[in-house]
Amino acid sequence: MNDSAESAPQKGTVTQRAIEQIKALIGEGRLEPGERLPTERELAVQLGISRSSMREAIRALTVMGVLEARHGSGIYVTRLEAGDLLETFGVVADLSRGMGLVELLEVRRILESTATSLAAARITDEQLAEVEGHLTAMRATDGWEDIVTHDLAFHRAIATAAGNHTMAAILEGLSSRTFRARVWRGYQQEGVFERTKREHERIHAALAARDPEAARAAAAAHVAGVEEWLRGRLAP
Repeated sequence: MNDSAESAPQKGTVTQRAIEQIKALIGEGRLEPGERLPTERELAVQLGISRSSMREAIRALTVMGVLEARHGSGIYVTRLEAGDLLETFGVVADLSRGMGLVELLEVRRILESTATSLAAARITDEQLAEVEGHLTAMRATDGWEDIVTHDLAFHRAIATAAGNHTMAAILEGLSSRTFRARVWRGYQQEGVFERTKREHERIHAALAARDPEAARAAAAAHVAGVEEWLRGRLAP
């Protein structure tokens, strides 16, 4: 390999630098949410990056949800809302297998227990009624598809009541419907539907009592039960 080839920058590195520079423009407020980007050529000149690397950087940031292409109009900075930027979590949760799922559940246990604790301190009467409505619907059926729907909605309502949009978006991404369906089908086969419904009842009771520590413990125990079930399924 000759010296020029050895000293030439790797394209991936240049593209990553372009990504970081565009993110810096946004982070510093020099590009605002909803604002149209300068042209690819203008950005390349401004940042001292080749047009091909700039094109790849813009494409990567579009996939991440930081930028969006509007047909016939150009490239724009998105609203930069947490829910939009964290959509890829859902893909990871849907596709993860084995111990990768256990690790995701560990993260979910930490965040969900925190969110439930916050919700106990902040939940309104209307939000509590929504949580209770989904719990009532879960009690009234043994069909795992209906239970999955109300299970997702139950936890989503709690995350919303916590009042932290970023945490709610992360939890939404970690709450794969595909995985939950696998869990509830397994619970149905193993006859542990009622135990899991009782776990939801304990979470609701702690919220109704406005008791953050009880809510934290009930949520942590609930997700830990799912972890235990999954580890048992993975055991040789």
